Amino acid sequence: MLKKNQKLRVNTKLVRKIWGKLPSNALESLRALTNEHNLSVAAGDLQLLDDHWYVTHLGLIRLARRSRCSGILTAIEGTASDPSNNRWVFKATVYKTSRSKGFVGYGDADPSNTSPLVRGAEMRVAETRAVNRALRKAYGIGLCSVEELGSFAGPSKDAAAPSRSNGHYSSNGSHNPQPRLRDQLCLLVRQHNLDPTLVKAYAADFCGTATLKEASRDLVESFISELATAARNDRESLLCKLNSYSRPAEVKA
Repeated sequence: MLKKNQKLRVNTKLVRKIWGKLPSNALESLRALTNEHNLSVAAGDLQLLDDHWYVTHLGLIRLARRSRCSGILTAIEGTASDPSNNRWVFKATVYKTSRSKGFVGYGDADPSNTSPLVRGAEMRVAETRAVNRALRKAYGIGLCSVEELGSFAGPSKDAAAPSRSNGHYSSNGSHNPQPRLRDQLCLLVRQHNLDPTLVKAYAADFCGTATLKEASRDLVESFISELATAARNDRESLLCKLNSYSRPAEVKA
């Protein structure tokens, strides 16, 4: 019990540091996730999007490892997939023990429900989504996983228009049912272990504004795409770029 209470305190402190003050229901959900599944915010097991918790693929895999999962089997659903149109459907089966009959989950991915950042990798996205769904069933995780979200592909035509002020995008889409740009950026920072302060400075410079909040939505979206590509293809060069925004230490006379 002491260990769980300690982890809950660590999770709560980090959450407030990253996302600020949260609604009581979000904190209660965090308490339950910490106590029941031993999930860690610091380890990247959870992600907060629009005040709702989502479990990550990493968090599910870590949970399976702690629970001594016997194995995970994946297979392409050939009749449902359409490779010519980059549409893939996977079936995943999680075996909690060697005698388990297995928990089955399906995942699909195509250009319409994935981000342009992963274009060409729809097959891998579909497999990850299937594994996540099977793991969530096996271990009783009611949360949707981040990787299962299709909304990172961009706003749909029927989505409510984001609020704007003086021609600039405000609140990063708080009135849009899709994850806000700020949350997408936070997710990238966490996934690639980047310095958030340096990322903000780089973003403002990229957008040509004094602060990131003053940038238009289109510019922020372009920056997120640029950052994701750089982090994925050449992280070392990206780190050098970010370090160039560090303020030199002042030299006292």
